[in-house]
Amino acid sequence: MRRASGLRTLEAALIRSGLGPVAGVDEAGRGCCAGPLVVAACLLAPKAYDSLAGLDDSKKLTESVREELFPIIQRRALAWRVVVIPAWEIDAIGIHVANIEGMRRAVAGLDQRPGYVLTDGFKVPGIAEPSLPVIGGDATAACIAAASILAKVTRDRMMVELDQQFPGYGFATHKGYNTPEHTAALDRLGPSDEHRRSWRNVRMIGGEDAGPVRRAGAGARRLATDAAHAR
Repeated sequence: MRRASGLRTLEAALIRSGLGPVAGVDEAGRGCCAGPLVVAACLLAPKAYDSLAGLDDSKKLTESVREELFPIIQRRALAWRVVVIPAWEIDAIGIHVANIEGMRRAVAGLDQRPGYVLTDGFKVPGIAEPSLPVIGGDATAACIAAASILAKVTRDRMMVELDQQFPGYGFATHKGYNTPEHTAALDRLGPSDEHRRSWRNVRMIGGEDAGPVRRAGAGARRLATDAAHAR
């Protein structure tokens, strides 16, 4: 599709064909070794609001721009849903299954049913509505870009909270990705109960000869599967 209308080209074509409204789905945290996977679905109105002109792949935007767009997306969207899949569930079912399951939950949780669903990167079986995987979707379709921002900002905020519960790992800085600083902290402190034990680097450190798992302090909450938000 030509991007003559920016990120709205693909959605506009689907709507003209009678397949709207169009929902986009994306995730944040797939490649991390710590913290949750966060999946978002977003159903944008056909109107191209000027306040959403800055939509783009969340990874291409600065943190301040993502934070600025986050409440605007929530306010302008016809419907949105954010689903959180914690580390222990990722370990139980695997990251790819967790990603697909999160996308299903996010779409099913929308207050308004979409006519069509665009998913970022790969096909998601089990979605009731017709859907299409879009390679690089968060830089191609506005609804996927909006979902990517919802997922990214939600997860980043959660990782900042986890940094308070598990000091020393630097979660607020690297957000659970395998940076040299994170690897050094893992070597020094061992894994926490928010690290993904199915990841090889965590499993090697958290083997039988490793020390006890670091757990959150008193009163800290554990991430729950049902930690979802919608409008």
